[in-house]
Amino acid sequence: MPARITFKQFFQLEAAGGLLLIAAAALALIINNSPLSWIYNGLLEVPVVAQVGALKIAKPLLLWINDGLMALFFLLIGLEVKREVVQGHLSKLSQVVLPGAAAVGGMVIPALIFWALNKDHPAAMSGWAIPMATDIAFALGVLALLGKRVPVSLKLFLMTLAIIDDLGAIIVIALFYSGELSNLSLTLAGASIVTLVAMNRMGVVKLTPYMVVGTLLWICVLKSGVHATLAGVILAFCIPINVRREQSSPLLRLEHGLHPWVAYGILPLFAFANAGVSLAGVTLESFTHHVPMGIALGLLLGKTLGVFGLTWLAVRTGIAVLPTGANWGQVLGVSILCGIGFTMSLFVGSLAFVPGQSEFAGMDRTGILTGSILAAFVGYAIIAMASSKQTVASK
Repeated sequence: MPARITFKQFFQLEAAGGLLLIAAAALALIINNSPLSWIYNGLLEVPVVAQVGALKIAKPLLLWINDGLMALFFLLIGLEVKREVVQGHLSKLSQVVLPGAAAVGGMVIPALIFWALNKDHPAAMSGWAIPMATDIAFALGVLALLGKRVPVSLKLFLMTLAIIDDLGAIIVIALFYSGELSNLSLTLAGASIVTLVAMNRMGVVKLTPYMVVGTLLWICVLKSGVHATLAGVILAFCIPINVRREQSSPLLRLEHGLHPWVAYGILPLFAFANAGVSLAGVTLESFTHHVPMGIALGLLLGKTLGVFGLTWLAVRTGIAVLPTGANWGQVLGVSILCGIGFTMSLFVGSLAFVPGQSEFAGMDRTGILTGSILAAFVGYAIIAMASSKQTVASK
């Protein structure tokens, strides 16, 4: 089993996972708008309890998926980020400038659009970060449909941009979407982090000790008030990547082993659990309401303006160059594809508008699905046209 993941393998895995995401989301929509909707909702509300002595974690199945399984998704993101920073496409400043600038634009402009449409509604403002995210699996899945017509450099640009975007989303979640804090749990979480760092510094290369302490860290963070999925990122940063020549890298081994489970299992399950929007009673106002409209426009228009605008500015000022073999039409299409928020947007939406607590719960999913679907179709069409023109011009 190879320890190192090539870009081609990564892209093929993400592309297939993206197509599976689409199928899972479509299935959720169909079931929740059929006579079987009671099964769908009842399943997500099933109480699941884990208890060891006095330690008890009791949550409905939906929250086990969102708080538990998604911690593994964030663990994978953390592993990818660390690998790219240490030895990949984020290790040199020149490689980071263009996707980094694009990612910043793609986070700031969507948030500003949401703010502009919701600034007069304080209760809705907690959703400002929802349209900031890019779903790397979904976006690469759409890009995969274009095959070899799209240069590898453009796919790499999208992947790097999305990884930086995910890192930004993680920071936003840590700073703005944590609850009331428990000092005891935070202290125990801190002790777990110290233990992980100590194991790293002492040269521990077996994954089992890291996963055991990482599980304790997840429990402590879950109980602390900080969102539990951040434990996955912290654990990832503590796992060694560079070891002695005769040893395989623990980080690369874990990334290689975890990636299929996340791409083919966890993310489709998350999509199925969170994308089941009920269309009962849906009217035009359901889409023009300031919350879903702010999200949809943030994803479709904000991402396009932010990503394309900062990319253009970086190239025009000479601090970066266009991806090799790509034209501006293809860059515009990829900028639109960045508006496919989906997984991360749904996740942030579940934190911003908690069902049963927020009057806007559920509205975010309408905006996310509308903006993401439009971004997928429009982005695909523009890249296809731009790629066709480039093919004709090269003949």
